[in-house]
Amino acid sequence: LGRAVEAGESSKFSFIQDDGFEASYLDAPLWVAHGNQPGPKLCITAAIHGDEINGVEIARRVFAATDPSRLSGTLIVLPAINADGFRTGRRYLSDRRDLNRAFPGKSDGSVAAIIAGEVFNNVIINCDALVDLHTASFHRSNLPQIRVDAAHQPSFELARHFGVGIVIDGRGPAGSLRREAVDAGVPAIIYEAGEPLRFQEQDIARGERGVANIMAFLGMLPGVQEEIPLSQVVKRSSWVRVPPGQAGFFFPEAELGKEVGLGTRLGHVVDPLTDARYEIVAPLSGQIIGMAVPQAVLSGYALFHIGQSMVKDDRDRGNN
Repeated sequence: LGRAVEAGESSKFSFIQDDGFEASYLDAPLWVAHGNQPGPKLCITAAIHGDEINGVEIARRVFAATDPSRLSGTLIVLPAINADGFRTGRRYLSDRRDLNRAFPGKSDGSVAAIIAGEVFNNVIINCDALVDLHTASFHRSNLPQIRVDAAHQPSFELARHFGVGIVIDGRGPAGSLRREAVDAGVPAIIYEAGEPLRFQEQDIARGERGVANIMAFLGMLPGVQEEIPLSQVVKRSSWVRVPPGQAGFFFPEAELGKEVGLGTRLGHVVDPLTDARYEIVAPLSGQIIGMAVPQAVLSGYALFHIGQSMVKDDRDRGNN
């Protein structure tokens, strides 16, 4: 981007240098800490979805805690890629597109394609590893978890060393930053935790600790002890949805992280006009890894995300 950050120094600047009308819709902050010693380039991204603000604070804390004089390698942080969405509390971009379906982007497309292209081609492909920070979407909450293509061993090692313990196996949708980064040869993971539009201290602290673990694993932070619990690798997951004709006010009874069996009562929905009550029960066994918060719901609305086929030790994942 035409900027120089000397060894042992850090800098914050705007990603897109333009004074035109559209620049405020495209621009995002970019922070760089250039270590005194050579090492890998780690990229941290957040707020691809503008309402997922836990990741913004994780990114801020990680950068603030990084002393470039003690750092080996380079830390590159994009704390709010969808800066316009972050400022306005909107998940999507001003053109109503999902930025996390627009990668690797292009220079002659929509606002989403332009931002994705600038980020991907100027930053992501020049990095050695990527941690993308997210929360659940639209009035839901996620158990702290890592999402990764477990078949890609360098990415899986990042997932394991992050230290959360719950790992969701999958490539991710086409156009997502994580999937396109891996396809371009950059190991990548997602950290998902909590709800949108809220700062949640426990999820933020856990994410900050996880990124520090990754930096220790990569040799960027000397003397830092990393946490590596046994990974529970979720090979398959299913959503429990509102049955047809059972809309109303949703009240959960189960909690994130709970192990449930077939027929376990998860919550209920009350029709406010007829007072009819509908029980929501688990159609399968597993662990609740995501769920909706209390709200009005309609037929088909996703209520509980249940993880299945959970491998207790990553060394056994080839047998499942």
